[in-house]
Amino acid sequence: MHRSRRSRDGYDVRRASVFSRHPGAVRCRTLGAPSMHTDIPSFDPALAARLQAAVDSKTKPLGALGRLESLAVQIGLIQGTEAPVLARPAMVVFAADHGVAQSGVSAYPQAVTAQMVLNFIAGGAAVNVFCRQHGFALEIVNAGVATPLWSLNVSGLIDAPIGAGTRNFAHEPAMTPAQRDRAMALGAQRVAAHAELGTNVIALGEMGIGNTASAACLMARLCDLPVAQCVGRGTGLDDAGLAHKRTVLENALATHREVRAPLDVLACFGGFEIAAMAGAMLEAARRRMVILVDGFIASAAALVATRIAPEVLRFCVFAHLSDEQGHRTLLAALGVEPLLQLSMRLGEGSGAALAYPLAASAVAFLREMATFASAGVSEQSAPPALDPAA
Repeated sequence: MHRSRRSRDGYDVRRASVFSRHPGAVRCRTLGAPSMHTDIPSFDPALAARLQAAVDSKTKPLGALGRLESLAVQIGLIQGTEAPVLARPAMVVFAADHGVAQSGVSAYPQAVTAQMVLNFIAGGAAVNVFCRQHGFALEIVNAGVATPLWSLNVSGLIDAPIGAGTRNFAHEPAMTPAQRDRAMALGAQRVAAHAELGTNVIALGEMGIGNTASAACLMARLCDLPVAQCVGRGTGLDDAGLAHKRTVLENALATHREVRAPLDVLACFGGFEIAAMAGAMLEAARRRMVILVDGFIASAAALVATRIAPEVLRFCVFAHLSDEQGHRTLLAALGVEPLLQLSMRLGEGSGAALAYPLAASAVAFLREMATFASAGVSEQSAPPALDPAA
């Protein structure tokens, strides 16, 4: 009989997809890119009407619960039911390093990526705290950290590096098409593993020094925007550092000016963790899962996923407005409104975890709140007819 090994946050690493064991870690073997975007389900307009009628029948003035009302309808449509339930919420944090960090676009050294992964495994990061608080199964995935983490004898890690970080896209494409496909497949596999355990709401987080630079380039190219509207301070660059980062990214976009197709843009400017999140979103949509999208980096992954399969957007709940420059513009380009605005810019999936209780409350009021008929409460009266002689 096998004994399950669990990280501090409760994830059963023995149940993790296709893997071979290394001391302490679970070493995943990633497969080729699946056709993740060919069978994403559509929403039923008749169900949408029934859900809206159910929301309007509750003992409240029309629209009085604001965004919770549209969120309840969205979750019902995602699950294809008038009585949605959120089950086994899971947070998957993908970590990877970026070659563009070598061009001085971050205030922190690349070694911080591996150090933060160890902090996640130890249970000491913000995302650990919020996941414990809100009952998430938390999984940490090494998608391409430069440090060989399996050699550190850590437990509770899904070790599936596509490479030891991407290449520096200031000079050459960040990854090959084959690496991009493997990273996307990794994300899809992790979603599938959680779905098999009963998860129907997935949150996605990331860790990777330099990944705001990657996200800014993805946004600039896919939205056809100037870098100045997309680039921000990341982990805390000063004015001079921000100006240097902007120059590096402008030059990189000019170097790769011919790269336009979404999958090619992802390979050229993306990170392994961003590609994994994009693949995860495509798979989650295919499985009718609620996708909690975190901040700027996760939204860039959502941008990629929606450029591949626009239907993915309907399955995404955007958790919060990041303080990172460009996120507001990116959300506007996607045509979405976030649930929270807390001036956060941490990443890790922290904002997605904080937004989960709102999704849970939306589902709860739809399922449990009394209707005017069941409670014997009078509904809103029609306004009196105007007297034309008055």
